[in-house]
Amino acid sequence: MTTAAETRNWLELPLDVTASILSRIGAIEILNSAQNVCSLWRNICKDPLMWRSIDMHNLGDLWDMDYDLAKMCVHAVDRSCGHLLDINVEYFGTDALLLHISERSVHLKRLRIVSCHNISDEGLSEAALKLPFLEELEISYCSISKDALETIGRSCPLLKSFKFNVQGCRRFHLESDDEALAIAQTMPELRHLQLFGNKLTNDGLLAILNGCPQLEYLDIRQCFNVSLGGNLEKRCVERIKNLRRPNDSTHDYEFYTEVHDTGSSDEDYPSGISDIDFMSDDYDDYFEFSGDSDYDFGYDYDGVLFD
Repeated sequence: MTTAAETRNWLELPLDVTASILSRIGAIEILNSAQNVCSLWRNICKDPLMWRSIDMHNLGDLWDMDYDLAKMCVHAVDRSCGHLLDINVEYFGTDALLLHISERSVHLKRLRIVSCHNISDEGLSEAALKLPFLEELEISYCSISKDALETIGRSCPLLKSFKFNVQGCRRFHLESDDEALAIAQTMPELRHLQLFGNKLTNDGLLAILNGCPQLEYLDIRQCFNVSLGGNLEKRCVERIKNLRRPNDSTHDYEFYTEVHDTGSSDEDYPSGISDIDFMSDDYDDYFEFSGDSDYDFGYDYDGVLFD
């Protein structure tokens, strides 16, 4: 006996319902397959409002793909026609791509970049200057220093949530409050801060508490140079509604959390680079991305794969 589900004509769904369904499958699937199902779906997929959020999430199978994610991302950003509010870029981001995003998306509120080693301090700083409405920023496993953080803080006065994550390390002699001080001095409106695996010390944490009076959530897991106790711990408990301590469980953290042992040289793991990063070398070789690559931003994904 035929069920109602088996006889349903999906093309008869209201347009807003179809758009909602398509928006949930992600930018890669829309450009690679969904938009080619029929003319109705193709027209919906060309609506700029479909591209207010672009998720270029990487599941680790880049070597199996026969298309260029950077060019796909450029095309998705262009389709938004300035309506883009939220974008996630993993592994393939470059300075050129980030600049293109910032120039075409001046109203961007949320930016997430993960393991994008071809994004430099200079590239991120240049993009930040064009993103005055940014409210949420995540930079995880990227080689970014305090210089870029200072520019971000000064250029993005509405920033309320910041995640700056690296690999945890128990080499206690590697201490640096540079990034903590950059945050404390330039990001006074922060409510949410995650510094997973950072090298900050008690002094850096104190500076953040002083410089970010609105802070409600603080995650300093695997920040092993911080020793909470006495007045510092009391102040954290009184000020922070949700505090994740250096040795707290990492079960809900989405990235790899193995901690490096002591005794390794500084050159073994430069600041901002982790074991995860070394696993991604094949990606860079395959796509031959570099910070100064000259991408053809006129590339059209409207039929390159599916004429």
